[in-house]
Amino acid sequence: MTFEGNGDGGESVPRHREIPHYHGDAVRVLFVASAVLLIVAKSTGAELPLSTFGTVVGAVILVVAAGITNPAQFGIHWVNAILAIFGTLLFGRTAVNHYSAGTSIADSSFLFVEALALLSLIALYYTTATIRGIKQRPDYS
Repeated sequence: MTFEGNGDGGESVPRHREIPHYHGDAVRVLFVASAVLLIVAKSTGAELPLSTFGTVVGAVILVVAAGITNPAQFGIHWVNAILAIFGTLLFGRTAVNHYSAGTSIADSSFLFVEALALLSLIALYYTTATIRGIKQRPDYS
């Protein structure tokens, strides 16, 4: 096994494997960021389309999905896509409703919901690209 390191015999790590069209690492970051944003938004009093319990459960689900996302398990990417679709629809609809109701774009509730909608949308893109990439692999069965 080849390792990257500084050559002095200190710690080294395995080289990052390049997997074409795998964006699971980006999805993990987006899901954890969304989970943190959910908790921060709810704890600061932002109006979210979820109850306090729903917010905490949603954050836990996002973190668990992020934790088990890997290139070897194809099914988790479909779960990630479902979570991203749900987040995009829920927070996107709420953001549009807030804006249509005349809510100021500087309102913290609007900003939190808009950020969650955009994070979900970006996660959906990366998840979809990962699924497409995995299905295009020659060894995909």
